Formats: sequence, structure tokens, C-alpha cells
Amino acid sequence: MGMTMTQKILAAHAGLNKVRAGQFVEVNLDMVLGNDVTTPVAITEFKKMGKKEVFDKQKVAIVPDHFTPNKDIKSAEHCKIVREFAHEKEIENYFEIGEMGIEHALLPEKGLVVAGDVVIGADSHTCTYGALGAFSTGVGSTDMAAGMATGKCWFKVPSAIKFELKGKPQKWVSGKDIILHIIGMIGVDGALYKSMEFVGEGVKNLSMDDRFSMANMAIEAGGKNGIFIVDETTIEYIKEHSTKEYAVYKPDEDAEYDKIYEIDLGTIRPTVAFPHLPDNTRTIDEVGDIKIDQVVIGSCTNGRIEDLRAVAKILKNRKVAKGIRVIIFPATQKIYLQALEEGLIETFIKAGAVVSTPTCGPCLGGHMGILAKGERAVATTNRNFVGRMGHPESEVYLSSPAVAAASALTGKITNPEDIE
Repeated sequence: MGMTMTQKILAAHAGLNKVRAGQFVEVNLDMVLGNDVTTPVAITEFKKMGKKEVFDKQKVAIVPDHFTPNKDIKSAEHCKIVREFAHEKEIENYFEIGEMGIEHALLPEKGLVVAGDVVIGADSHTCTYGALGAFSTGVGSTDMAAGMATGKCWFKVPSAIKFELKGKPQKWVSGKDIILHIIGMIGVDGALYKSMEFVGEGVKNLSMDDRFSMANMAIEAGGKNGIFIVDETTIEYIKEHSTKEYAVYKPDEDAEYDKIYEIDLGTIRPTVAFPHLPDNTRTIDEVGDIKIDQVVIGSCTNGRIEDLRAVAKILKNRKVAKGIRVIIFPATQKIYLQALEEGLIETFIKAGAVVSTPTCGPCLGGHMGILAKGERAVATTNRNFVGRMGHPESEVYLSSPAVAAASALTGKITNPEDIE
């Protein structure tokens, strides 16, 4: 049998001609990523190894983005540990306030990940970079420490699920709606330790921002990674952002898949995940009357420029419903500046939203948007577990930026088609 995209990348980085699902391999890493939550633990383990230097100062990236700007003394101390380590080890890709962003938006923007790379990150949504045709996956802090020290990591080669995409999404249907539809279809454990591989002629109708959003949420279906076939759109993005050499790996015609799903993008409706799991999905036509208290737009899933443009299109010359708190977080400083230059920030503020610096804060219930008991939020984030954004008796509804923006105007979950 032939190999999938993921299997080919892992084989190449392990120095092998072929690998098979279930095989254990040790591979060379192109990037090791950490943030302010996970890196302090990794630093402790790194020091236990007796290592004086990281394996490559250009292949380690650290982005304090979860509790920053520091929300309290403890988070400030955490960031201080990370900052001092990055400076001591002369880590080139250390990005803090002023040049930072949400890590999974920042690394592609900086050109630090390209097609064919192997990337590990001490954050579960490291799978985002599969949008670029890379193998990327989340690991624990100990694996991050070993990666920083040795430049290597071991994996059990995953089997794969193939998603054959065809057609073109309807207006107001984005990558977020597509991945929520898929997770609702296969379940939060439907791709457990499998590679979710997206191919087919429908891929050409998805922007890079759509693909980043979809690969980002592969972990929400239990996936080891999500990965897209590399096409002209991918290559154009890589060349615009990076000078690194890239490698394109296409699946063999006789590659083996555990399952194959054919998905017509034109049939997918705007989709919302109800509490308390990402697979508890309903189309916008099935939502009913769900009143909300807060809207959060941003995160590593949906804080990119296309997301903000969709929001601005709906909010322009309109006002947020009275009593609804709307918080918007551009995913990086560059995106923030672009949104400013395009007049999007002005639109948000005039509509009654607040715009803040890039941070993961509200997504994980850290700060800048905590929910009280009984409150409901519509969020463009990636998880809606019990207590995810605050009180255990609060509720989070996951949606696309367009649905979130429309809901901000009415105070209840709303179809963006109804706002036009």
C-alpha cells in the first residue's frame, strides 16, 4: 500500500523510505513551539537534562499569548521565567507584547512553518499548520523540552481519514462552519489519533484563512493532526510569507484510509456547536431562540483578517444590541494594523464593540471576557467545554465570525442572512 501525506512527511523526517500506520518512528523537527502556560514546565525539564543550549536557536519559537498582557502576579512571574530563558538561550523567535500575536496565527504569518515541515507545540491547537501541508501536532511540556534539547520527537505513525471536498461554500459559510459540520458528523472522538486529510477539487474554493480554521480544530475531533493537500493557494501564501525551502507531499493513489468521506461544500449551512462539546452541532436553521450575553470574536481559530472583514461587513452602520458585550481580538499585531488601515476597527468601535490586543485570554477562561453563572456567549473560539470561558454554569456556543457578528446585533443566535 502507498502512503498518506502525513505518512510521507514522517518517513522523510525519519530518514525512511516508507512507514506504516502504527509504526513508532523518531523524526527530526523543523520547529518546536511553546507559550507562557506550557513553557515554564518545559524549561524545568530542559534544565533537568543538563542541556546548556537549545538544539537550534532558529527552530524554537516561544510566544507568551495566553495570560498576556499579564493578568496577575502569577502570570507575570511565569512570563518572566520564559523571557529570561529565551534571552539566555538566544532564541530568535521569541515574540512578546508589541510584536506578538496568538501563536498559531503568528507562526505562519512570520513564515516559520512551510509545507512539508514537522512541527510540535506544547499547545493542542498546533495542528493549525496542517493548512500549509505540514505535519504539526500538540505535545506535552516534557516532549517540548526534549524537542528543544535534541531536535527530535517520537511518534506512532497515525492512520488516516480522507475528506474529499467538492463544490463551493454558500455565502456566509466559512471554514469554521465546515469543520463544525465535520465534527458534528464524526464526533469528538471520530478521528482519535488519526490524520484528517483534506483533498479534492473543493479545496480550491477555500482560502488559507478557511484552511487554518479547519486544521486548527482537527484536535476537536480527536485528530492527531489535520492536513490539506498543497495547491497554488498554499504555494502563493508560503512564498509571500517565507524564504524557507518547502516540500510538497501528495498522497499515493493507493494510500490506505480508515474511512473516506465525500463532502459537498455547497450543502453546508452556517453551523453552531451547542454546549458542552464541539460535536453538539445544529445548523443555523435549527438553532431556535437562544439569547446571549456576550460575543467573543478572535482566537487562533478565527482572528484573521478575513474573519474581521466578515464581521465588519455585518456590523457596518449598525449597533450592537443593548446589554450585549462584544469583544474582538485580532490574532496578531499585523492583522490588527491591517484592520485599522482598512477601517475595520473604526467600524467595530462605532458599532459598540471593544477591540483588544492579541490574546488567548477569553478562549480558555483566563481573562478579558470571563463569564458569570448562567451567562451565555457566542464565541469564534474552538472549545465549549463545561466552564471553558468562566463559571461552570455558563454556556459557550461556537460559531463562525459571521454568525457571531449577526448575533451581536440581535442579542440572540442569528443567521447572518437575516441581517442583510
